Amino acid sequence: MQGKWSKSLAFVFLAWACGPGPAAAAEGDKWTAARANMVRTIERHGRYVGSALQGRSLDERVLKVVGAVPRHLFVPRGLRHRAYADRPLPIGFGQTISQPFIVALMTHLAAVGRGDVILEVGTGSGYQAAVLAPLVRQVCTIEIIPGLAKNAARLFKRLALSNVKAKLGDGYYGWEACGPFDAILVTAAATHVPPPLVRQLKAGGRMIIPVGAPFATQQLVVVSKDENGRARTRQMLPVVFVPLTGGHK
Repeated sequence: MQGKWSKSLAFVFLAWACGPGPAAAAEGDKWTAARANMVRTIERHGRYVGSALQGRSLDERVLKVVGAVPRHLFVPRGLRHRAYADRPLPIGFGQTISQPFIVALMTHLAAVGRGDVILEVGTGSGYQAAVLAPLVRQVCTIEIIPGLAKNAARLFKRLALSNVKAKLGDGYYGWEACGPFDAILVTAAATHVPPPLVRQLKAGGRMIIPVGAPFATQQLVVVSKDENGRARTRQMLPVVFVPLTGGHK
């Protein structure tokens, strides 16, 4: 099973990195090397936050995907030279693309599987959804800012991410028609865990969400829903995310 998954992943992302002719190949090689260096940085970062990983290493499946997804396509053209630095970058509309380590960590903490249906709240430029797509059956992603939603949808189509379903809307309320969800990843900070998202999480599922005041240090929280529908939370590490916006405020 692992071998089939690896071959499929390599085939999908080869088309992303390379194009026709020597110039395109050289460009692809440049980005491939940059991604490999980024993954090494992520692995080192992971060793410094052992408590969040409970003494384990980041999931190898997640690292392989992060090492293949062309992050430079998800940032503004003028920032592409910084696309593989392990840091957040502005993507317009007052929003950012998350730090690659945080994307890898949130994906790891969600413990996603091949048959899972995942909700992402806050599509942004689409990078987190693109990382999730090869790992799961379906990604349902919601973005409240029209310009970002439009740009991300265009990228999903360009990259043939057929298992990513995107819509414009207020992610605080989730996407009931697309659920229930095996995992939910929220990519903006909420002042509290949104009850509609807890309801749409399957028993046994996990939600990864930054919780805290806007523009301050927040806590990355794992919400686990047991078989009886009870939700338990665990704080993982301090983070800083842009605030979740929407009508609930």
